[in-house]
Amino acid sequence: MQPLKISLETAQKLAKALGVPLERVMHMPPHILMQKLLELEKKEKGHDPS
Repeated sequence: MQPLKISLETAQKLAKALGVPLERVMHMPPHILMQKLLELEKKEKGHDPS
């Protein structure tokens, strides 16, 4: 599987936000990454008091 076509900065931010190693983010299938990002967004919106 090819690495995702994202910048190193973006991959580092995603790894930190998702709590996974950078290598895992770079080799994660795009559909799985999108699912994880949607889950993260829902979690953040749930904790937002505004």
